[in-house]
Amino acid sequence: MNKEANQVVRYTKKTRIITPFQLLVTYYFIAIATSFLLLRIPAVYQDNVEISLVDTLFTAVSAVSVTGLTVFDISSTFTHFGMFVLLIILQLGAIGIMSLGTFLWIITGKRIGMRERQLIMIDYNQYNLSGVVQLLKEIVKVLFIIEAIGALILSIHYHQYFDTWGEAFKHGVFASISATTNGGFDITGDSLRPFHSDYFVQFITMILIVLGAIGFPVLIELKNFLFRKDPTFRFSLFTKITTLTYGILFVAGSIIILIIESFQSFRGMPWHEKLFTAMFHSISTRSGGLTTFDITQFSEATDIFLSFLMFIGSSPSSVGGGIRTTTFALAILFLINFANGRTEIQLFGREIYLIDIFRSYAVIILAFFMVMIATMILLITEPAASTTQIIFEITSAFGTSGMSLGITEHLSTEGKFVIMILMFIGRVGLISFLYTLGGKAEKAPYRYPKERVIIG
Repeated sequence: MNKEANQVVRYTKKTRIITPFQLLVTYYFIAIATSFLLLRIPAVYQDNVEISLVDTLFTAVSAVSVTGLTVFDISSTFTHFGMFVLLIILQLGAIGIMSLGTFLWIITGKRIGMRERQLIMIDYNQYNLSGVVQLLKEIVKVLFIIEAIGALILSIHYHQYFDTWGEAFKHGVFASISATTNGGFDITGDSLRPFHSDYFVQFITMILIVLGAIGFPVLIELKNFLFRKDPTFRFSLFTKITTLTYGILFVAGSIIILIIESFQSFRGMPWHEKLFTAMFHSISTRSGGLTTFDITQFSEATDIFLSFLMFIGSSPSSVGGGIRTTTFALAILFLINFANGRTEIQLFGREIYLIDIFRSYAVIILAFFMVMIATMILLITEPAASTTQIIFEITSAFGTSGMSLGITEHLSTEGKFVIMILMFIGRVGLISFLYTLGGKAEKAPYRYPKERVIIG
């Protein structure tokens, strides 16, 4: 057997051992391990600050998954170098470990092989290999441009709050990257609550959060539309469903928060302050994690509703987690069509594949059981926390939002590991997680006769 044949045999044996999904998850574990080592560097922390191994790991997982849950205050714990390291990890988590590695290969002129293209395809929920490297280039370029523009605008505006341009620039850059990556970390020590009355900061931050959570394919299609050369250009079905669902959830979320809290924590506020507070938290809950108001003052009804929004999360192929907007949209569309006696789903002149409906319900069912099991565990390990606080913390971790009702730093070691697992799955995605557990798909060698089952 010649050398080329031996290489083919070895490659075939390897692909039988580990699938692309499992390899992608392995790379994310490597990213977390690398981030953990970076966060163990003494120069990351201020003098006389000691962080346990578990808390370091928790921060690493939170940063790689761009969640933002923390067990300590970043502003009083990290040095400037530590904040820089944290921003690097956030970029790693937002772009994706495989994508960042591939981008470095492109810069150094290395050839991108078939396996690397498969991993990029899986990381960004694509269905074919064509154009994945070009997609990666566009994603990195668009993300950096958004962050740079956001940093410039916020830095200039922040100068009125800080004594020097250096401080304003530091806060502007960190705030822009944290918002765009939906990381949810802050260096003010109080999230965006110091800017509760500054609607400009809130507006810019909301735009950055949306641009990070709406999905990279949507941003690229929007860019192609604005600078289109082809007059026949049309938006994809994915972009239409994602944008419509995101918009509906934002408007509905804002209205519901506004209605509930107008009789609770918003009482006595001017109407514009109520409106901006409701809008900001409707957007930020979906994955951003930043807050402009003390959310521990929200009523339990609002806390449960925000948990529902975090459970849905952001759009596929974005920096956020959760079951994702398209999953929620397809499930609702199927229910509406089924109630009207139709088995097929047609939208915007297109018919949706049934396999995508099956995947949507598989994700929802798995996510529901995962949240339920995690809730049961934390009810045992965290007896001091209420059920609402625990559900909020769990959905925040799974949706990679990063909001908390104040129990993160008080979690037991067991509770922290449960939250870390949820943050990891939320970033990797439930579809990839399912395929990781299932291994390599194989078709059944034969089929059985079909038979109807009574349901309902």
